[in-house]
Amino acid sequence: MASNAAVWLGFFVLVLLSVNSEESRHGRELSHGDVLRQQEADRVVGLPGQPAVEFKQYAGYVTVNESHGRALFYWFFEATSKPEKKPFLLWLNGGPGCSSIGYGEAEELGPFFTQKDEQTLKLNPYRWNKAANLLFLESPVGVGFSYTNTSSDINQLGDKITAEDSYIFLVNWFKRFPQFKSHDFYIAGESYAGHYVPQLAELIFDNNKIVPKSDYINFKGFMIGNALMDDETDQTGMVDYAWDHAVISDGVYNNIKIKCNFSTPNTTNGCNEAMQAYFDVYNIIDMYSLYAPTCNSNSSSSNNRQRPMIQGIAPQIFSKFDRWHTRPAGYDPCLSDYTEVYLNRPDVQQALHANVTNISYPWTHCSDIIKTWGDAPSSMLPTLKKLIAGGIRVWVFSGDTDGRIPVTATRLTLNKLGQKIIEDWTPWYTNHKQVGGWTIEYEGLMFVTIRGAGHQVPTFKPSQALQLVRHFLANKKLPPTPF
Repeated sequence: MASNAAVWLGFFVLVLLSVNSEESRHGRELSHGDVLRQQEADRVVGLPGQPAVEFKQYAGYVTVNESHGRALFYWFFEATSKPEKKPFLLWLNGGPGCSSIGYGEAEELGPFFTQKDEQTLKLNPYRWNKAANLLFLESPVGVGFSYTNTSSDINQLGDKITAEDSYIFLVNWFKRFPQFKSHDFYIAGESYAGHYVPQLAELIFDNNKIVPKSDYINFKGFMIGNALMDDETDQTGMVDYAWDHAVISDGVYNNIKIKCNFSTPNTTNGCNEAMQAYFDVYNIIDMYSLYAPTCNSNSSSSNNRQRPMIQGIAPQIFSKFDRWHTRPAGYDPCLSDYTEVYLNRPDVQQALHANVTNISYPWTHCSDIIKTWGDAPSSMLPTLKKLIAGGIRVWVFSGDTDGRIPVTATRLTLNKLGQKIIEDWTPWYTNHKQVGGWTIEYEGLMFVTIRGAGHQVPTFKPSQALQLVRHFLANKKLPPTPF
């Protein structure tokens, strides 16, 4: 243990010397003392009800626009072992407008899960910081604890500014934590992160060609799950999946097929009526996991699990319906209730260095103040093609019991992408000698299904999700035979 600590300290000093030298050349000198003070200020020494852990964690704010007072909130966990040698992974949830801390950290793949007593945290045995140094970001401003001092910013949000602010956040975060700057960097996310992740990836990819060495990010690849990628195929796949899984009747299905054209954002009254019958079914079952129970708690967040309508987001047709914005649930369908109570506790916020500006609204999983979304491409396929051609590692995964962005939609989307198939439909196995799902290896892209998982794959199949991310980071195929 002592020798590892010495190696890590030596590595830290060397990186600091290198970064400080580079910063000085570009007129932005950063001293050893500044770095250490900034890191120590963000160090989370312990949360209320937290079990003891040996890995370090940090949380706080990084300013992304000084003149507007925009700052994004993060929570970072060093890898459980040898953090100096592990890759670096950023996780993003979607929405748009939903928290990567509320979902990703507290209910999916982070080290700490909230509990029913709303007082304690459980150590997640399948936490992803076993595989990588793990960063969660609440983006854009208006989400979670992230804030702006310029109220008009909230009405200007969209895909473009989200990617730009997230990029600035990363550049500035690595100045605060230069010991991680040389690590292989990856991004992962789910749902609307099918927009967020490729767009941020493209910005890093393009900027790496022109920025000074001090701002270069050692970006290697990204992975997106149950991801919104293409309006036409996502919407078609949702309806086909619902019919094929006995969610809607033949009549509803045929009516949608006759009256709706998913290749255009314009809808008729007949299509709207047909789609309303489709979404009515999801008032009584969980759209995000067809076979999971719904929460019967009396708490307000369980019984009012819809968020305000965000107009203008893709896909245009489906965004008109309330059930499109329903919040997902997991094995314990009331888990989000516990998270919301816990993260609104003043002692928890103090421990996380959060809500330092006394935001006027409570923390929520999905933002209640973001009402509009300015820009959202109808398809991310051109971006995927560009990044694949640029040598960026791309994996797409899909839990196969999700009705929100189902495996059917993702398969249609990847067919539309048109990459050559290298190895078709192949089973992959867990360490219990069970089929975990199937893979298709395309030229430049790996597609993985996770059998029995809903929208939030790490929530429903945590062991398989950890196996997935380990293989992605190592760029190794999942085992095609029992082991």
